[in-house]
Amino acid sequence: MTAPRSRTTQICTYAGSLLAAFGAAFPAISHAQSTSFNGTVALSSQLIDRGIAVTPVTPIVQAEASLNTSSGWSLGLSGSTEARSFGHVTEAIADVSHAWSLSSNWQMQAGLLYYDYPDNPRAKAFDRTEAGLNWIYRDILTFGLSAICVTGNEGDHHPRGAADLNVHWPLAWHFSLSAGAGAAQSLAASSYYDHYRHEYVGRATPLYGYGQLGLLWNYGPWRVELDRVAVDPAARSRLDGLAAAPWVATVSWSF
Repeated sequence: MTAPRSRTTQICTYAGSLLAAFGAAFPAISHAQSTSFNGTVALSSQLIDRGIAVTPVTPIVQAEASLNTSSGWSLGLSGSTEARSFGHVTEAIADVSHAWSLSSNWQMQAGLLYYDYPDNPRAKAFDRTEAGLNWIYRDILTFGLSAICVTGNEGDHHPRGAADLNVHWPLAWHFSLSAGAGAAQSLAASSYYDHYRHEYVGRATPLYGYGQLGLLWNYGPWRVELDRVAVDPAARSRLDGLAAAPWVATVSWSF
């Protein structure tokens, strides 16, 4: 017998449909506005997501492309694959967002993202739709709040939340300092099926903390970054091998 769809499952489905609708509507928006196209290719030592290791420590090839309008709309697509199994998509992300100015120094951005891990059993349970709201100060400081609906955990679609704070501080000789800290509710399964009530019953979703401190070097289209990644000790033991490596390196080229 198939369990009835919960209210939160319907919300996740609606959010995914809304993202598809935005994507379909974007060509009409971009046709009426001046647009720009941007892309990035990168090679990283590991793919991480809020302190969670999406892949083992191995070379990761990444590609990202985005269309941006002068009115603040942006549509982006990105994909990643392990170099040793090139062609198998370890992570794919689609996002649509809109940014607007609050003052000469502050801007705000609202966005909707969909994460999919089609060829990645390690992270398949983390497929999700995520709605976010960010406040940005002069490209130096960003604070964001996210509401998350996990679609990869069968029967466990209870909403999660996350908060992130990131700082990017320019230094001399093309160097910059980057730092970030955040807290999120675990994306791992947090419910079970009650056969007496014929429904999924939620439990408290553990909250964990994470952060990184890094040094960046930018020169023209090139960027080299080395980050020290940290996850709180209690979460590291719960993640059982999914905690990110202490150091992550990335080299990228943008066009």
